[in-house]
Amino acid sequence: MPTTLIEPAALAAHLADPDWAIVDCRFDLALPEWGAHAWAAGHLPNALYAHLDRDLSGARTALMGRHPLPAIAALTATLARWGIDKEVQVVAYDQGAGAYAARLWWLLRWLGHWRVAVLDGGFAAWERAGLPIEAAATVPAPRRFTAAPAAGLVVTTAALARIVAAGALRRGELTLVDARSADRFAGENETLDPVAGHIPGARNHPFSENLAAHGGFLSAPELRRRWADTLRERPVPRLIAMCGSGVTACHNLLALEAAGLTGARLYAGSWSEWIRDPARPVARGAETS
Repeated sequence: MPTTLIEPAALAAHLADPDWAIVDCRFDLALPEWGAHAWAAGHLPNALYAHLDRDLSGARTALMGRHPLPAIAALTATLARWGIDKEVQVVAYDQGAGAYAARLWWLLRWLGHWRVAVLDGGFAAWERAGLPIEAAATVPAPRRFTAAPAAGLVVTTAALARIVAAGALRRGELTLVDARSADRFAGENETLDPVAGHIPGARNHPFSENLAAHGGFLSAPELRRRWADTLRERPVPRLIAMCGSGVTACHNLLALEAAGLTGARLYAGSWSEWIRDPARPVARGAETS
């Protein structure tokens, strides 16, 4: 039962397995319908399509970030419609890096479903391996998905605001890790959100640092080495992952799990929700903690 990453050849051996579900999560923030069009042009056999905005995020209000968590009832209904229940092994993939597939991986674990993995290297690795691609749409038989939400996996904005105000990040009691690129973290090149910078006391671990040159994840030993530089001997269960909107933060959470470093949590609202209140503090420049 793969629970973090799966290689293309291993997935190819299960294409005819009725208890395996493949979900295409390809997406482009600048072109929100690109992924659906790419899926229609060609996808892994029997793969369903998950749209980041419509399927893997909830309705947004003026106080929320760009990709709020979906309501549990709505996500449960979507998974059931996709033919997923507790016996089904889910494999998510996107165009390559896993940035969007990791969101579905984390959502399923949040609902208590651990039979889920991300295709290492995504659609690009599948194509390079010369494995089959089809354009036909699959309509799975619905199943009953029962959610068992795991307590404590999500940190709210209100809770994080209290943590920051109390100085817990500064004292090293908790570690907040931002998955955005170094320039966005520093506030030098913000193109998605109206305020640039980062939460005071946060550390920067761009999700791209989890990846090898071929586009797949680094080996577990190399991931552990890189994360040791970020953690600085602080315990993983005291780590809170964030990014711009709670999506690529899941990539860091997946990398940690693949490295055997378990117990980190997600700040789902992330930067785009933090800045909704202008009274919340903002820092710029490189990390200082």
